[in-house]
Amino acid sequence: MAVRHVLIERAPQAVWSVLGDPAAYGRWVPGTGRTRPGEGRWPAVGSSLRYTVSAGPFRFEGHIVVRVSDSGHRLELEAFAGRLGTVRIAIELIAWGDATLVIVDEHPLRGLGGSLHTAPADLVLDLRHRRLLARLARTVEQTPRAADLEASASGGGPSWPTPS
Repeated sequence: MAVRHVLIERAPQAVWSVLGDPAAYGRWVPGTGRTRPGEGRWPAVGSSLRYTVSAGPFRFEGHIVVRVSDSGHRLELEAFAGRLGTVRIAIELIAWGDATLVIVDEHPLRGLGGSLHTAPADLVLDLRHRRLLARLARTVEQTPRAADLEASASGGGPSWPTPS
């Protein structure tokens, strides 16, 4: 089991807006080359995304399903990796002053990956989490704050695109 955390200098709702944007998934999940809609409306329980992971000449098509969705607080996903089985990815958001403490807990859940899970596999997951959390923080912190958007709408401050 690999657990890692990061402090993101934005409120939990700002972090949640990135987690809840299916188009942003590939910006914060390492290795994801392309995402496509799956079932339902992301991130509702039971909704899914299809994704492509590319590593050198190798490509892998997979999908991920939302198992728990508590807006602004918790998102739990099950990633399907074909014959390797599935992985549980739990993302918890904790308000920390004006910031958000994000905790990611990932481990094999079903199939071959679970039965072959070892300490070296946890090391690989830890390295992946470092990249994932750094990319998530960068994606969230590069998203304009609501106050910035309001200022641009009233003619003051920088001009930011309207979020979709």
